[in-house]
Amino acid sequence: MNYSEIAFSDAAKDLQEKYGSRNAYEQREKLHVVDGFTENETLFISDQDHFYMASTGLNGYPYIQHRGGPKGFIKVLDNHRIAFIDFSGNKQYISAGNIETNPKVALIMISYPHKARLKLYANARIIQQSEDPILFAQVDFSGYKHRTERMIVLDIEAYDWNCPQHITPRYTAEEIELAFASQRQYIADLEQNNKQLKAELLNLKEN
Repeated sequence: MNYSEIAFSDAAKDLQEKYGSRNAYEQREKLHVVDGFTENETLFISDQDHFYMASTGLNGYPYIQHRGGPKGFIKVLDNHRIAFIDFSGNKQYISAGNIETNPKVALIMISYPHKARLKLYANARIIQQSEDPILFAQVDFSGYKHRTERMIVLDIEAYDWNCPQHITPRYTAEEIELAFASQRQYIADLEQNNKQLKAELLNLKEN
């Protein structure tokens, strides 16, 4: 499905017309038709360590939840489906409860270092570990300490890349450590050389 078919309500289109962006988006709607993920989306999703997911309860209020884990905890099953382990948390079950009554969800995935943002619409399905052990073997993250409560599979209806404007680059401690590794090694080498020179100088003075 075209992303615009879901995202652009009649009210949104009226506002686009009012503020001068409707023609551009109308042309884009005709051209921007995708059938599943490309390699670009697959690599981006597989590299994420977090995302934000919105679901809607019976009270009509949307609920936005942050989901996090180690890089690679979001698994791309094919070019129309992604899945992840629902790690045990505070046991409020707001998102899970919303999905039970309304499977439609929206996601935003962000790479802060690259100032890239992917938006997705999906239908969510909750699957217990015992119901599909083969799927569990695909999505389980054995290298990460966690307790599995359930699996969530997202059937992707549409997606689109968002503009990078106003995304402030942020970096994890691991990324910072990697970026400065060569400088730290350079400083360590200088300190070692300095220590050796001091020892040689002291030895010359003593002799």
